[in-house]
Amino acid sequence: MFENGVPGLPEAAAKEGLTPLEYMRRYGVFTVKDQIYEVHMTELPPAQVEGAETDPLTGAVRKDGQVIGHMSQGKPREGFATPSKKLEFFSPTMAEWKWEDQALPRYEKTHVYWRDLDRSQNEFDLLPNYRLPTLIHTRSAVKWLYEITHNNPLWVHAGDARRLGVRTGDLVRVETEIGRFVTRCWVTEGLKPGIVAMAHHLGRWRLHEEMGAPRLASSLVRLEESGGRFQMRQVHGAEPFKSQDPDTERIWWREVGVNQNLTFPVNPDPVSGMHCWHQRVKVFKADRGERYGDIQVDTAKSFEHYKKWMEMARPAPGPGGLRRPLWFFRPNRPQPEAYKLPG
Repeated sequence: MFENGVPGLPEAAAKEGLTPLEYMRRYGVFTVKDQIYEVHMTELPPAQVEGAETDPLTGAVRKDGQVIGHMSQGKPREGFATPSKKLEFFSPTMAEWKWEDQALPRYEKTHVYWRDLDRSQNEFDLLPNYRLPTLIHTRSAVKWLYEITHNNPLWVHAGDARRLGVRTGDLVRVETEIGRFVTRCWVTEGLKPGIVAMAHHLGRWRLHEEMGAPRLASSLVRLEESGGRFQMRQVHGAEPFKSQDPDTERIWWREVGVNQNLTFPVNPDPVSGMHCWHQRVKVFKADRGERYGDIQVDTAKSFEHYKKWMEMARPAPGPGGLRRPLWFFRPNRPQPEAYKLPG
């Protein structure tokens, strides 16, 4: 990965007589590109501007009927990633796609609106998607980084912890709308009362001792199912094992986090369709017999929850028979024809 996937790293490493891997072991980071502020002020290349026209009133730069940028400080600039290339206060796209009431910015009460949370029933807004600097997606199973950070306790405000009767390291049970999980808590003043938080990139698991997720970063589990209800219990966490890498015999940590995502219902945002990660949960001190890493999920409840959220959407098609606006960014953008509904 370091040799072929990070532009400029091989050259920087060679200047110090190092391989790219040795460079990353020594420094831990590499700057691919610097000074990337104000991207909207990037000048359009001459080839792109050739044949374009500038609206003297608005400054919009158009080519082939499309706005490709804006004049600013006497030069054509890329502008923002919107159809108008402006920072839109009013969104014509929202209005055209049947969301006129959302075309102007406003405060929106969501499923985790703080006034609707019943504190007497131990309801909280769970933030399940904050990131640790050592573990983010592709870096999560790197042995050196996992030795630094290998668990994801539930952050609980000190005042809430006193009310729940828990201390740092105690087991707590987090109940979602479709299931529950058991993890340890970490008492802190680092977040507001009424909020709990849990890092999202830990809790890997596998069903077989030598197959599945990396053994240094996953727990062996037992999974049982009955009538659409699943229960998972950890058999053991990380353990030393023999391999071609001698470091695997030096594993000293045991807990490798809890997979909270399994217990989350699908919350498709009615406007964009993207998943709404915040979860409305209840938190309790774990009961006797509950163990670290216990997970329960009811798939029937999950499907009913999904249908409830889908009812809040406003059905396609949009303008031109489209499934969604063509200008929205996607990691892997399909061909424009794929956006059109049949008929």
